[in-house]
Amino acid sequence: MPVHILGIRHHGPGSASNVLAYLEALQPDIILVEGPPEADELLQWANHEQLQPPVAILAYEPEKPNHSSFYPYAIFSPEWQAITYARKRNIPVRFMDLPLTYVYGIENEKNAAADTTADIAPAAENQNSAAATTAEQSHTFDPVALLAVADGFSDGEQWWEHMFEYRRDNQDIFDAVMEAMTVLRQEVPSTNDSLNPLREAWMRKMIRQAEKEMYPEIAVICGAWHAPALKNMPAAKEDNELLKGLPKVKVACSWTPWTYNRLSTRSGYGAGIQSPGWYQHKWKHPDDDGTRWLTLVAKLFREHQMDISTAHVMEAVRLSNALASLRDLPAPGLEELNEAVVTVLCNGNDYPMQLINEQLIISNRIGSVPDDIPKAPLQADIERQQKKLRLSVTADFKDYLLDLRQPNDLQRSVFLHRLQLLDINWGEQKYTGGKGTFKEQWRLQWEPALAVDIIDKSCWGNTVETAAASYVTDQATRTPDLKAVCRMLESCIPAELPAATALLIQQVSNMAATNSDVIQLMEVLPPLVSITRYGNVRNTDASMVLAIIESIVTRICINLPAASTNITDDAVNALLDLYYAMNDAILTLQQPALAESWTQALHKVITGSNSAKALAGYATRLLSDAQHIDKETLIMRFSVAMSVANPPADAAAWLEGFLRGSGTLLLIDDTLFSLLRNWVDSLDAEIFIQLLPLLRRTFAAFTAPERRQIGDKIKSNATGGAPAAIIASDIDDARAIAGIPVILQLLGHTPAQTPVL
Repeated sequence: MPVHILGIRHHGPGSASNVLAYLEALQPDIILVEGPPEADELLQWANHEQLQPPVAILAYEPEKPNHSSFYPYAIFSPEWQAITYARKRNIPVRFMDLPLTYVYGIENEKNAAADTTADIAPAAENQNSAAATTAEQSHTFDPVALLAVADGFSDGEQWWEHMFEYRRDNQDIFDAVMEAMTVLRQEVPSTNDSLNPLREAWMRKMIRQAEKEMYPEIAVICGAWHAPALKNMPAAKEDNELLKGLPKVKVACSWTPWTYNRLSTRSGYGAGIQSPGWYQHKWKHPDDDGTRWLTLVAKLFREHQMDISTAHVMEAVRLSNALASLRDLPAPGLEELNEAVVTVLCNGNDYPMQLINEQLIISNRIGSVPDDIPKAPLQADIERQQKKLRLSVTADFKDYLLDLRQPNDLQRSVFLHRLQLLDINWGEQKYTGGKGTFKEQWRLQWEPALAVDIIDKSCWGNTVETAAASYVTDQATRTPDLKAVCRMLESCIPAELPAATALLIQQVSNMAATNSDVIQLMEVLPPLVSITRYGNVRNTDASMVLAIIESIVTRICINLPAASTNITDDAVNALLDLYYAMNDAILTLQQPALAESWTQALHKVITGSNSAKALAGYATRLLSDAQHIDKETLIMRFSVAMSVANPPADAAAWLEGFLRGSGTLLLIDDTLFSLLRNWVDSLDAEIFIQLLPLLRRTFAAFTAPERRQIGDKIKSNATGGAPAAIIASDIDDARAIAGIPVILQLLGHTPAQTPVL
């Protein structure tokens, strides 16, 4: 019984057309295709009108869905053409690779052994990692590159394309592949892939099974590297011994949409190709001399407002064909066409090639699968809601600006928030400018890997709503981190999960009641305050969170003065940010009782003798901005803090806190400006140099207009335009003027910008 071994590359228009032509001439009785046998039942869908490549077989371990594999197919994949050929003619077609039930079992054993080794001998961890890296490098070595070099090519990919994918004389091409691979397997060292012998043993077993079933003509479609191993079979006993006793696990399979981007090499796919969009074009138009392709390029440029004439296209076609002739090629390939585009259409500028690469060479094409293909209930619910809410599943970015006052947009928002709670990150929420809380900006992009995430979360429920509620509830009861639970609550409110929200509120309340860490309480307050904004737009009773907020604010205000004393510089910097966030939260709440508690806490901080100087300065500024300190008291506080009796470092730290975020007060209050100038003037040169980095950091935080106006004010004071209060002050004018260039440099002026006095 003849067995016809067709060694191919997994994706390529030439390989696919050669396989199809060979099958048409052979008329085989059965076709064996490299692929997982567990997916044999999926082959019945191959000719379904809604199963449009690129698609992939998703195989996974039901008990560990993240342990998964994808087997992608494009219209130009030889395996896909062989499968569809067989289904159209009712010819038996089977997958013949080593079953994943064994592959996953072997991988699980290896992982378990690696974990055990790591526990017993941690010191060997680096050696094991190095060995794994070496094995991976050996496995990814491309032996075809050796043939390319021998034939005068520097790139194995380019050589294969011109020899097989673009070749028009295809007589005996599979014999040539067999001969080339046989020599390579004899000359090239082993790839150290321990699965290869097992895979090839199982393929031979499947061929023997087909022969045993008395099929007269057997066609075998496999990767070119495996072809010699399937032609020169050892005794069946040797293969059976090799396959004996392999570990097994359960495996499930399904069809899932795929994208050309994920089929490309840049996605990390091991059998990826550099130009799937170009290969799609070559499959549809194998005899194109470049005219059709360059017409598509011109159309793309015109869509992006670039002027391209018909003459441009004609000249580019001539140039690409001339390049092909000079290189002794039968027709221009993608390299020649790209060079012609850069030269003629882009006037030597290769920047527009990025657009061509994304839109045409790789392409954003995404496949589709039938609705009635068996799938997990959660996946079916997600697909149903995607259609109901008119959310497009595309391989490209698609932006949605949702108006939450509109019912459909509100339901879209709820759906996307629920997916995020499940860690199914189809959409990413973007910042939306403007006033109000009724808008949300989302960017959606479908990735095939999301299918694994969906299957992984299917155990939590059959619908998005029940799965999200169950999953977030479980996560909340497991985490001891108050901040993490608050983030979950913040995400749960817009997802409209009332039962889960109530549980999270209770969880936050219980954890906050037993938490004495002021910093952590200040960290969790802003997310809780932001929850209250949903009460207006989403008809959510946000008041149920206010009781927790009131309790947390009270605890913070009681403990904050003590937490602001005798702390390190790093802790001071962290608290400065938290002071700002806390003050912003209090302003957002607009609760008089809470605002009063916060004001009292700030007063205690500024009057505490051991309070960190930067915190005392910032607390003074916050009270001043809120008009809880009158001008006389502010001047008194500023004067005391900047007194020459204080250690200079303490005064500089207080000043940094007071001026944090804005120097406007120095511009509008001449008295404060005078006090600051007097203090700088009083510093000895050595102390001033020591404080210079801190002072520069303080003034560098101001906006450029503020720094410029302060510099102008210093210049004005030095040239006689100073207010009477400053002119009358008891200072040495000569020393003050001499220090002005240094102060101006503190404000960000370069020496060239420093005014000459």
